[in-house]
Amino acid sequence: MDEYRLKGSFSMNCHTSLCLVLTMVQLWPCFLSMQRHSVQNTDQPSSAARRVKRGWVWNVFFVEEEMNLTEPVYVGQLKSDLDKEDSTFKYILTGEGAGSIFTINETTGVLHVIQKLDREKKALYTLRAQAINRNTQLPMEPESEFVIKVKDVNDQKPQFLDGPYEATVPEMSPEGTSVIQVTATDGDDPYYGYNARLLYSIIQGQPYFSVEPKTGVIRISSETDRETQEKYFVIIQAKDMIGQMGGFSETATVTINLSDINDNAPKFQHTLYHMTVSEAAPVGTTIGKIMADDSDIGENAAMNYVIEGDASYVFDIITDNETQEGVVILKKKVDYETKRKYSIKAKVINRHIDERFLNEGPFEDSTLVRITVEDADEPPVFTSQEYVMEIAEGSESGSFVGAVNASDPDNTNSPIRYAIVHGMSLKRLFSINAQNGTIIITKPLDREITAWHNITVTATEARNPEQISEAPVYIHVLDVNDHAPEFPEYYETYVCENAEPGQLIQTISAVDKDDSVEGHHFYFSLQEEATNNSGFSVRDNQVFVLAILALRQQRKKSLFSEKAEEFRENIVRYDDEGGGEEDTEAFDIAALRTRTVMREHKPRRNITTEIQSLYRQSLQVGPDSAVFREFISEKLKEANADPNAPPYDSLQTYAFEGTGSLAGSLSSLGSHVSDMGESYDHLSEWGPRFKRLAKLYGPHKTARD
Repeated sequence: MDEYRLKGSFSMNCHTSLCLVLTMVQLWPCFLSMQRHSVQNTDQPSSAARRVKRGWVWNVFFVEEEMNLTEPVYVGQLKSDLDKEDSTFKYILTGEGAGSIFTINETTGVLHVIQKLDREKKALYTLRAQAINRNTQLPMEPESEFVIKVKDVNDQKPQFLDGPYEATVPEMSPEGTSVIQVTATDGDDPYYGYNARLLYSIIQGQPYFSVEPKTGVIRISSETDRETQEKYFVIIQAKDMIGQMGGFSETATVTINLSDINDNAPKFQHTLYHMTVSEAAPVGTTIGKIMADDSDIGENAAMNYVIEGDASYVFDIITDNETQEGVVILKKKVDYETKRKYSIKAKVINRHIDERFLNEGPFEDSTLVRITVEDADEPPVFTSQEYVMEIAEGSESGSFVGAVNASDPDNTNSPIRYAIVHGMSLKRLFSINAQNGTIIITKPLDREITAWHNITVTATEARNPEQISEAPVYIHVLDVNDHAPEFPEYYETYVCENAEPGQLIQTISAVDKDDSVEGHHFYFSLQEEATNNSGFSVRDNQVFVLAILALRQQRKKSLFSEKAEEFRENIVRYDDEGGGEEDTEAFDIAALRTRTVMREHKPRRNITTEIQSLYRQSLQVGPDSAVFREFISEKLKEANADPNAPPYDSLQTYAFEGTGSLAGSLSSLGSHVSDMGESYDHLSEWGPRFKRLAKLYGPHKTARD
């Protein structure tokens, strides 16, 4: 008991000494300032002629907060070094809280606090003091500013402002892994004593978690397993006065969740599974399901199922991503008569494996699945999945095409009946023997109409008509040379009267509806009556024909009895397709293209001298112009009423050559003007193709020469 009292007394004495030392440390600057102030005052030179300015002997005052005041409490004293304490000095206090919180004795300058103070609301007060002569009211000392600081006491509890706290950390994390940091605050003065110095400790959550005392960082202190415990509630305490007795404390709860990692292997629920499948089941049929468990969650529990061995050709297994089941399906049709039992090995493997746990063993498991094949009445089976047959076109009705064959795979070996399905058109062309599957034609076939025929043949069990199978049959009609060659188009060939012998004037080809493996070879020739006196010959290359001009004479016989000179003269003067040789007057073609309609009856003019200017004017009006149509009507009326017009019908033909062409007209009208001085000697240098043009436009003699 005495020892306890001794320790308690020693602790209290140490605490009192510590507070005293801290108070002296804070007041030490004030003492130094006062000392310097006194030194400055004593160093001033004295003079009887002028008054020496004296200083105050105070600077900063302190008052403790949270005092329950029943009467004014002494704070300090304001005093001038000139005050002789004869009541001539009067002290005046102004500034923050003057008169309401702080009071001053006018005679002695003693300060008192009359209200309870809270440092957390206001930590200091700035006031002003002045000493005056009570009788003259004149200043004895200049107005000066001083501060009253509120001294802190430990009256605030720590607070966790960021709660509630929640964190997630992977399971099996190594010791020392940081989880989360919690932070508390204290409203007391952090620069005065230990009132705001906090210390963190863990109340609940050991031995898996710990907290750093100064920072509040929570760390892993022991191995955690999510499959054992998924969530932890850790309680952290924050205490001021660096955790000493008498300090305030507060707690916060931190929820820590463990996230999953792939640290567990999948395991099948059973070591052996039994399943059955009918031999009639189609490919893709679900046979059964197997299931493996994994203690992990999410993608760490994702797994894949596989089949090992030769059974993987007949069966397959897929993973249902929602249920994590392995679905066994039929990959290839099974036959009861061939094999009735299968034993397969299935394996499950984790998709995502954590390399940190590879040394703990393979993350997989295996099981056996035994599948029994059940017998079923199966449809007939053709000897081939499809048949290709051939027959020559034009074969007689009843000719043999081919045969199909099917059998009953079951032990009952039921008889088979054959038939042709699809449209009536095919049934009119082909027929099948219901007992033996022989196919014949019912009418001759034409390859040029249809080269291939596609039919479908069915095989049905005689004892069970519901069991039926189908097979496609492709019939190729072989070609027979039953068509003569044909010209693909009508040929109309033009040749110049001055064409030279041997000149190519036309290329002719032929086609044949029949088929030929090596390609068609044709023989071309002129008909016998055209060979002797036609002036033409052909060159046969057995593919196409080249028509060659072989002139028997250099010039054709003239169709006119008149002399050539007269004929040429009429052409020059007439220059249109009018009424004939005697019609040497022609319509003014340019008048058709002028913008102004000529409504008066005018006699025809000779256009020989004006042909060039009129041609240029003719480019101004198009044939679709209303003016054009109106003028044609006027000209018809004028021709009917003209007494000088020929007494026979006259056909006037005009060809519109368009307007706006930069190339100009190709007409020979006015060529005697435009072509004057032109030389075409260079045409003879352009080769054989321009030989004729060189003769026509090259140097030549006049008609008189």
